[in-house]
Amino acid sequence: MVWMTVAILVLLFGVQRFGADKVGYLFAPVVLLWLLLIGGVGVYNLVRHDVGVLRAFNPRHVVDYFRRNGGDAWVSLGGVLLCFTGTEALFADLGYFSVRSIQLSFACGLVPAVLLAYMGQAAFLRRHPGQVAETFYRSTPEVLFWPTLVLALATSVVGSQAMISCAFATISHSQAMGCFPRVKVLHTSRHYHGQLYIPEVNLMLALVACVVTVAAGGATAVIAEAHGICVVLVMLITTLLLTLVMLLVWRANAAWVALFFAVFAAAESAYLSSVLYRFAHGGYIPAAISAGLMAVMVLWHYVHVRRYEHELERTVSHDAVRELLARRDVARVPGIGLLYTELVQGIPPVFPHLVDKIPSVHALLLFVSVKHLPVPHVDPAERFLFRQVTGGASRAFRCVARYGYRDPLEEARDFAASLVERLQCYVRDVNLYGLQPGAKVSYPTSRCGSQRSVNMMMRPSASYCTESLAMSTSSGRRMMTHSASCNTTTEQEEMLTPAESFSELSRMGSVGGMQQLSLSLGLEEEQRFIEREMHKGVVYILGEAEVVARPHSSLLKKLMVNYAYAFLRNNCRQGEKMLAIPKSQLLKVGITYEI
Repeated sequence: MVWMTVAILVLLFGVQRFGADKVGYLFAPVVLLWLLLIGGVGVYNLVRHDVGVLRAFNPRHVVDYFRRNGGDAWVSLGGVLLCFTGTEALFADLGYFSVRSIQLSFACGLVPAVLLAYMGQAAFLRRHPGQVAETFYRSTPEVLFWPTLVLALATSVVGSQAMISCAFATISHSQAMGCFPRVKVLHTSRHYHGQLYIPEVNLMLALVACVVTVAAGGATAVIAEAHGICVVLVMLITTLLLTLVMLLVWRANAAWVALFFAVFAAAESAYLSSVLYRFAHGGYIPAAISAGLMAVMVLWHYVHVRRYEHELERTVSHDAVRELLARRDVARVPGIGLLYTELVQGIPPVFPHLVDKIPSVHALLLFVSVKHLPVPHVDPAERFLFRQVTGGASRAFRCVARYGYRDPLEEARDFAASLVERLQCYVRDVNLYGLQPGAKVSYPTSRCGSQRSVNMMMRPSASYCTESLAMSTSSGRRMMTHSASCNTTTEQEEMLTPAESFSELSRMGSVGGMQQLSLSLGLEEEQRFIEREMHKGVVYILGEAEVVARPHSSLLKKLMVNYAYAFLRNNCRQGEKMLAIPKSQLLKVGITYEI
């Protein structure tokens, strides 16, 4: 049985690269047939053996059970917990289904079927108490044995697939928030963004978390104990987090929140204490795996944040960049240079380091920051935010590319083409705004559920206090949206999303006839320049920062940063692979940070 299980697991993980959507249409029929089967068998056993087991719904029998058995009854709660484990698989893909669909499937399908199945088995045991070890298959009619076995295997695979998909989604979200080493995330479906595949995670799940555990455990009881402690911990953690959400987000009545927490936390703590009693018999497996993952995530996030703070403290001001680019010994080479940085404000210290070592800069330079926001999707019209750093002959811009945690990153060529297209729109709009300094322009806004007007002072610069403009399309009508950022940092930078239509902006009446003609000629020359540089080639510049602990740091910190973090970083995906940058267009700049 162990090696049959291993074979099924290897096959299951082997087909993950093809995507769950290829066989996903079989999941719902399989689960539905399984629920109908176990529910029907339960009704059959109730009618045939003993309907009197329905008296067990009386809570008095629970009290009598604990009074008769004492400590043994408390220990048996771990086995009772296993009666409803597996039902949480319905929540594994909760992010891809509506709340109502989960409620209906749980209330109208899962709960009745499971209750009928266990009531039927209880009725069977009333007549055959000696067959408790094989109750499920013994209570199944002989003619349904093989269909039940096949459906049981198929349903187990469905539940396992749900957990695997959940693991992929969780790692993807953690990576987007800088809490997990960089791994390759593949989107296996063109229609569903949630269908992910991560080769490294798939391999670790298959070898370490499943195959090795099954082969080393060798008994169902060990796996059951491991599964039980994992499930009850998930339940307790969910209760704690939901309590915080009810207090801080929903602003619910504190008395109702306290009642909710007392009821659910008390019940789940009782189950937790029971499964912890069997911790040494298999419960340590998920605890050990979780501790290892948590250590990796804490270490990665700690160094990631300290590295970001190190760069933020040493940012280069825009005035310093202008002086640097104005130096006579700095040559301008043809093409577009995209210098990737994690900083949204200020220029990273790797840029002056690059210019000092190689005194040359591309004719068009963009400092690009790719940021993942805690929202599912970002509208393509609002993806890029721009700000001009320098103008004239030394053109340099800042750009923030915003993605939701379910938005896939484009290939490098598509990303560059889309960025340059939006940059042309931005240059066009900034020139238009700069014609009449001090002019007030009113735009309707759909933010915050209102249709109020926002007056904005337009200046001949791309820096507009601490507010941003964005274009959105609503009911077939384009409108400017305004969002206030209210940032109080030392260097406040405003980023603009490019407007959609030059003709639409010109209809606002802020541009005169001769001015519009002069503007059109100037804009045409600017756009031709950007197109020429685009055709000359794009070079992707990545700062290859090596992070080490300071000389006087503690031994533990040196071990964690210089060795453990370095090992993770050297064995995870590098930046050019994450951004799908071709090696022929890649330029790496090495720099060392002491944290």
